[in-house]
Amino acid sequence: MKMILKIVWLLLVLFIIIGIILEWQIISFAYNEKPKKSDVIIVLGCAVYGDIPSPFFKARLEEALRLYNEGYGRYIIVSGGKGPGENISEAEAGKGYLLKKGIPEKAILIDDKSFSTYENLQFSKEIMDKKSLKRAVIISNKFHLKRASVIAKRVGIEASFSGVFVRRYINEEIYGFLREVVALWYIYLKR
Repeated sequence: MKMILKIVWLLLVLFIIIGIILEWQIISFAYNEKPKKSDVIIVLGCAVYGDIPSPFFKARLEEALRLYNEGYGRYIIVSGGKGPGENISEAEAGKGYLLKKGIPEKAILIDDKSFSTYENLQFSKEIMDKKSLKRAVIISNKFHLKRASVIAKRVGIEASFSGVFVRRYINEEIYGFLREVVALWYIYLKR
């Protein structure tokens, strides 16, 4: 019985150490990664309320506007399908938001089929290939960037990253940083 308790205790300690290492990777990546001049800016999908971007999605779109206006990319890919409670796809809501902010329609490309970060990046890569775009800046919330970087590498996107942190929703942001440990662990174990 003592041997079993020792093994359980060692496994618990191992899980805690791995969790701490993953959390460090997530936070370190989030605050050290900087965008680089690229061909395209990819905005990862996020919730839409009816047809209005959620506060997290709006922050991502505002970051895309800033980077586009500063010359970080000639195009913006807005990704995300239509989820439950959404009147239109996340990509369409993002496109509408960017159009209202003065981005030319020809500069906005959409992926309205994706329902996960993996699909966001996989379908964005397909769009990049069709347009012969080689390098991207990927935008999401800071807590999401490390996982997005692992997936981007797997689908073949050469990328830099730019993250947003919505202070008004600090509890949700902190929860995101904590939840990402499990999501990143899953991504590492998946392949």
